[in-house]
Amino acid sequence: MSRVKKLALLFTFLAASLPAFASEGGHGLAQSAEILFHIGPLPVTNSMVTSWIVAAVLVIAIRIAIKRPQLIPTRGQAMVENLVEGILNLTGPIVGSKVAKATFPLLIGLFTYILIQNWSGLFPGVGTIYMADHATGGWKEFIRPANADMNGTIALALVSFVAWFYFIMRYAGPALVMKDIFGNKADKKEIPGFIYYPLFGVFFAVGIIEIISILFRPVSLSFRLFGNVFGGENLLHAMSGIQKWGLPLPFYFLELLIGFVQALVFTLLVSVYIGLICNHGDDHAEDGHGHDSKSASH
Repeated sequence: MSRVKKLALLFTFLAASLPAFASEGGHGLAQSAEILFHIGPLPVTNSMVTSWIVAAVLVIAIRIAIKRPQLIPTRGQAMVENLVEGILNLTGPIVGSKVAKATFPLLIGLFTYILIQNWSGLFPGVGTIYMADHATGGWKEFIRPANADMNGTIALALVSFVAWFYFIMRYAGPALVMKDIFGNKADKKEIPGFIYYPLFGVFFAVGIIEIISILFRPVSLSFRLFGNVFGGENLLHAMSGIQKWGLPLPFYFLELLIGFVQALVFTLLVSVYIGLICNHGDDHAEDGHGHDSKSASH
């Protein structure tokens, strides 16, 4: 088990084991997002408010940083370009050159949005601004990190799943997808026929298991992200309930690390899912001179 995974498990365990300290210091993070008001029949929760604020801040900040692109980039433009180039260089070899540019808006959007949402719990006011709950006579948080709400992480996972399905059907095609999942992976030239042909049944059964695994991907993506962010928020509440200033500080740095790792893991997993179908490792040598012929063959 890697050090990062061990750290994440320890982080989640501490958050789950200290609810009493959180309640002593005031308010722990509620298990579900709390409704603030309604727009017609639509309930608006505190996690939705946070997601809207973060999305608006991202759009405005990037527009201010770039303004008009220049040949000699400004500091803000250089930061955005480094982010773009870094994500493209990281995910391009995974998904394959054939779909790298097509999938790039999705992947950089997921990474940037999830990263800032994970870190939103560290912003001033998050977890410390409350409003009266007239229904119960108590208090409820006005701002809650969007990824500490299961609805938000499920939405991200479902969007990623729909995008994955679109990309593999668009750039690989139904025939290649079916062959990749259910096809016989053995080499007919190296295996005798009396062994090769029965393997069709074996690989078909493996394909059924693969389909079940694919259907569970949104579950694993959403629960992993939610569990780490929700656990981190509860841990910060717990430490702040014990001591307001010095004790929570190391956990803020830990939350920075976990937030970055979880955004990176989510993005890389989506990239791997796409690359498993669309990138079989042979398009890099052909990129630039044999790409068109390969696309035509698919």
